[in-house]
Amino acid sequence: MDCHKEIAVRLQRRRGLHATLVAPGATASSCIKCHSDHNGENFSLVRWDPKALDHSKTGYRLDGKHATLACNRCHNPGKIAPAERSTILMKDVSRSYLGLSQSCTGCHEDKHHGQLGLRCEQCHNTNDWKVNKVFDHSKTKYPLTGAHVSINCQKCHAKGADGILRYAGIKFSRCADCHTDPHRGSFKQSCEGCHTTVTWKKTSALNTKFDHSTTKYPLEGKHQQVNCGTCHHGSDFKKPVAFKLCADCHKPDPHSGQFSRRPDKGACESCHTVNGFKPAKYAVAEHNKSAFPLREKHAEVVCAKCHTPAGKATLYKVKFAACLDCHKDVHRGQFAVAPYLNRCEQCHNETTFHKSSMTLARHQKIDFKLTGGHIAVACIDCHKPLRENGPVSYHFDNLSCTTCHQDPHRGQFAKRMAEGRNQGCVVCHSTKEWKDVAGFDHSKTTFTLKGAHRAVACDACHRAPNMERTLKNVDYTAASTKCEDCHENIHGPQFVRKGSAVTSCSDCHNDTKWRPSTFDHEKTVFSLKGAHVDTRCKSCHANFQDVNGKSVLLYKPTPTACSSCHGNTLKSVAARNAQPQEVPHGH
Repeated sequence: MDCHKEIAVRLQRRRGLHATLVAPGATASSCIKCHSDHNGENFSLVRWDPKALDHSKTGYRLDGKHATLACNRCHNPGKIAPAERSTILMKDVSRSYLGLSQSCTGCHEDKHHGQLGLRCEQCHNTNDWKVNKVFDHSKTKYPLTGAHVSINCQKCHAKGADGILRYAGIKFSRCADCHTDPHRGSFKQSCEGCHTTVTWKKTSALNTKFDHSTTKYPLEGKHQQVNCGTCHHGSDFKKPVAFKLCADCHKPDPHSGQFSRRPDKGACESCHTVNGFKPAKYAVAEHNKSAFPLREKHAEVVCAKCHTPAGKATLYKVKFAACLDCHKDVHRGQFAVAPYLNRCEQCHNETTFHKSSMTLARHQKIDFKLTGGHIAVACIDCHKPLRENGPVSYHFDNLSCTTCHQDPHRGQFAKRMAEGRNQGCVVCHSTKEWKDVAGFDHSKTTFTLKGAHRAVACDACHRAPNMERTLKNVDYTAASTKCEDCHENIHGPQFVRKGSAVTSCSDCHNDTKWRPSTFDHEKTVFSLKGAHVDTRCKSCHANFQDVNGKSVLLYKPTPTACSSCHGNTLKSVAARNAQPQEVPHGH
């Protein structure tokens, strides 16, 4: 150590590689472990591999970009500090690894020119010189807050006249040191009296710090959210701003002068407040003072139903003289002519559209008066759409029964219904009851009802097909006028006219009464005279015979001889009557 003083100094100061290899207070004998002498002139005292060196044992750990550098990038004469050069005894200093400083400026140029001291590691790291992730501005005299945090460093630390970035000696006590005064000296107070570093605009502290209530126009409601520049153009806060009327700022008139004729000349505050343009405070009470008061259901209608939203083009002066100005004509012109002229209020009101004021009394004044069963019929039974998706029909071109009722007779009485003053079904029926056919006059048919026929039920002659119990499908034109078609012929073929297969019942009977008959016995071969006049028919006509499976009383032939009836004994008469007789045909 007496010769190698540069090593001795470093051991004493516990610096460098030797200080990590030799314990404190070691003697010269410790050197012999690595170095030996007196081995000849060409013997190398130093044997080591620089590539295998653990650089951290030198007291300076290589990391980041330093770990990839070649040794001579740092260990070269140009990097040896002048003060250290005199301590190195080796003549060829290019072979020496001593004399280097561990500070960054020992190898790197100080770009800040001493403004921030020599401890570069306070802001930089060995991984990337340009990435500054270490510097904490809050530890300076000017902590960064609000929008200042995101500002590029060079915005404040600009180059001076000498081209060097300034990191020290920068003024920052006032905002004006960096920012120009946009108000051009209009306000005596400092910037921070109204603004903060959060943002200069909109959400600025101007709304919270600056007390606008001290001005002639206190900010209320939505006005508190308005950007200052909206009213104070060009940030000129000394220039007077008109504020007496809403229209001073809110123009052009969004309603295009629709309310200019009102007593208040269309003042905005009549309907709106500073708390919001919507909803308007113009309600039913205010509307009732207009030319169209809102009553009943109209009071429940939302404004947009009549005043169709169209932005600034929305109309508030709308037609309202007639209901059809707003409402669609659901009757599709049925009441367009006199006396209605589409005046909906003649039948409807504002309480409900579905309940009409058309009463029975009013119905009796029109062309179709309700009588009988029609009085109890619901309106919708007659007044309904005549076709799919069509309107409800209230006017009928034909007021005959068949407009609503189906003709069950399928046109059998079409000719009769078309005759006379009272046409249609009323020729036979009435509105009291469908079964009431008192109006039908049977005397006007080919078969007048007389005598007992007047008491006969209709279905006794007019029989329904398929044993139906109603007269709905009866063919009334098919009813026969012949007696034998309705009445059973109990006489068999006894009275069939010559040349005909029909028995004329009217020769002996009439409509008034079936018994006694009108048969004139004087026209026969046996005249009834004397006691015979009061003799009962069956006293002489008592002979029965089976004809086609039915027992028929025979009137022809009947014996005319006295002995045929007046024998000596009753037995002889009975015996005679018991004998079979041939039934002749014709008279």
